[in-house]
Amino acid sequence: MGQPTETNSPIVDQVLTRMRARAVIFDLDGTLIDNNSFHLISWQRYLKNIGKDISEEEYRVHINGRTNKDAIEYIYGRKMKDDEAMEYALQKEEIYRNLYKPLIKPVSGLIQFLTDLDNHGIPMAIATSGIQVNIDFMFENIPIRQYFKTVINSTHIKYGKPDPEIYFKTAKALGVPARQCLVFEDSIVGIKAAKAAKMRVIAVSTTHSKEELAGADMIVENYKPESFATGILFG
Repeated sequence: MGQPTETNSPIVDQVLTRMRARAVIFDLDGTLIDNNSFHLISWQRYLKNIGKDISEEEYRVHINGRTNKDAIEYIYGRKMKDDEAMEYALQKEEIYRNLYKPLIKPVSGLIQFLTDLDNHGIPMAIATSGIQVNIDFMFENIPIRQYFKTVINSTHIKYGKPDPEIYFKTAKALGVPARQCLVFEDSIVGIKAAKAAKMRVIAVSTTHSKEELAGADMIVENYKPESFATGILFG
C-alpha cells in the first residue's frame, strides 16, 4: 500500500492517527447496516414455525455476532453437520431478506466515511459471521462493494467470534499486520474477537448499550463526524 494522502476529512485523519491504523475492517450486521432488530424478528418468525421463541436479551447474548451454524446449534441444542445447519439457516435468512429489503439502508454517515477512507488510500475489508447470500443482498441494495478489497465470511473460518480467527485471516488477506488494523464492530463477541487479535476496536452502538460495549477502544453511534467528535473514548 502506498503512503496515505492528505484528505479534507480531519475526522478520518484523527481516527487513523489515534488508532494507528493502516487498514480498516468492518463487521457487517449492525455495523454497516443497522439490521439486528430485523434479524431478531426473523428469528422469532422462524422459531414460531417450529414451536419455539427467543427474547431480545437471549438473541443479543447467544445469537448476535455469531455464525449461522453456532446460532442454529444453540437454537436446536445440539451439534450439527454443516449442511444440516445451513439448511435451517437458509430458511431463516430468506425470512430476514424479505423482511428487511424494503427498509435496507446503511448506518448514518457510512458511505461518506468509506469514501474518505478510500481517498486516504486505506484498504478496507469486511469480516462477517454471516453468509455470502446476505453479503450479496447488502451489496445489491447499498452501493459500497467497490470499497472492499477483501470479504471474509463464515465459510472461510473454522471458529466463529469471539475466536480471533476471522480477524487474523482478514489482516493476512489485506497484507497488513493485525496490530495496525482498526475494526468496527457492534457485538460483544466481535469486540472480544478483534481485541484477541490485538486490533483496536471502535464499537457502533446500534445493538448494545454503551456500558456493554466498554471493551472497545471507542464507542460511536454512527459514522457522522459529530459522532466521532463526541464518541466515548477509552485509554
